[in-house]
Amino acid sequence: MSASRRSGTTDELGPDEPEREQQHEPEQPERDGSDLLAALLDGMDAALCAFDADGVVTHWNREAERILGWSAAEAVGRHGFAGWAVRSADAEEVEGRLMTAMHAPGRQVYEFALVTKDGGRVLVRTQSAAVRGPDGKPAGVYCAFSEVHAQIDLERSIALSEALFEDASWGVVLVDADLRPAVVNAHAARALGIGRTSVLGRPLGDLLSQGVEELESALTHVLAEGAPPAPAEIWVSVRTSEGDKRRCWRSGFLRLASPLAEEPVPLGVGWLFQDVTEAKQGEQEAALLRFRTNQLHRAGRAAAECEDPAEAAVVHLDFALAGFADHALIDRVAGGPVADAETVGPVRLVRAAATPSGAPGPSALTGQAGLPVRYAEGHPALQSVARSGSVRAGVGTVPAEQAREWARARQWPSDTVHALCAVLRSRGRTLGVVTFLRGAGRSAFERSDATYAEDVAARIATALDLSGLVGERKD
Repeated sequence: MSASRRSGTTDELGPDEPEREQQHEPEQPERDGSDLLAALLDGMDAALCAFDADGVVTHWNREAERILGWSAAEAVGRHGFAGWAVRSADAEEVEGRLMTAMHAPGRQVYEFALVTKDGGRVLVRTQSAAVRGPDGKPAGVYCAFSEVHAQIDLERSIALSEALFEDASWGVVLVDADLRPAVVNAHAARALGIGRTSVLGRPLGDLLSQGVEELESALTHVLAEGAPPAPAEIWVSVRTSEGDKRRCWRSGFLRLASPLAEEPVPLGVGWLFQDVTEAKQGEQEAALLRFRTNQLHRAGRAAAECEDPAEAAVVHLDFALAGFADHALIDRVAGGPVADAETVGPVRLVRAAATPSGAPGPSALTGQAGLPVRYAEGHPALQSVARSGSVRAGVGTVPAEQAREWARARQWPSDTVHALCAVLRSRGRTLGVVTFLRGAGRSAFERSDATYAEDVAARIATALDLSGLVGERKD
């Protein structure tokens, strides 16, 4: 039996017109309409039943049968729920609530327990509203109901969705199949430096200057393969009115598929992220500090095994170079160490050791001839001696040929674009300068780099000072 009664068709024709049905078959369109209505009702996700003005069940769909176990054939035609779908003690109250909806405006929501065919009880939440006839008067009531736990799950899902897009403390972006933002919450909009509506439909390349390829690759993978097993940390540069800002976002991805299709149809990707830039920078700085501390420790142990203190100075230089710079130079003050009071005019420097400028290899001691290096006035190494401190220098943003000329003019390898000079001091005297050089593939030296270079310079200066003392004793 279908979800709705079929007798209404003949009732409309009346008892005096049976021949029209046989001769002209006018019933077929009506049956088609009835079949369509039955199919629609049976295809609903919610259970639905309807009552006429006398409280007789007129419609009963498959979802109602699934929840309660009563088929449409068993339900349609019964008067109310009493004696079969509700307990007798509850029947009057339940029926009263349902039928009051026929004369009440809008929908009425109630919760009560229904009885299943096997004698069990299930708590349902109902929405009831009046069904009006052609004259506008109430002709019955329809009642849509679902199990309370299923309704609560739905409400929780809706509440979670709304909370994510309003109050979440991390960014939430729904990206469509074309990899364009479709929905953005307030936190994500702030992280992207743009309004929530302004970001919609725009390519990610308009919002990010770096990291776009990695992010789009992750989104494409999720669309094709599904969500990754763990969050991914993606470094991006966000375009802002103040310039690009480098950020690290710990991102999770979820593939979104339509629940209405028989086969999963990708609707896009849910992208959730948190800004972990400060934490990652802290981790990187801590790791770098541990590495440099270990290098200083290893250099100290290796230098202790050197018989020649000058060789020990070169050992310190080689250990410091790893992961820190591309080239390094040690220049000694011509004529021996000078005290601060003795530094009257310009100081001349003699090359004592240098790393190979071609193929990588250990630093080599040089400068046996004692010839001064041709440093022009204002050279960073000379400034370091004059200030008894560290000096940083860089070529800036210039064409490649101009950068090579800048390096050659300072007697450095031609690929140098960043330099850091640290003075060599021991026993209150200036012994020379150690210079660390970086190429275009590295970032400029920062204050933390200068601190490390000063630690290395102190060890090199001690070794060179000891070398001078040993030489004096031999003489």
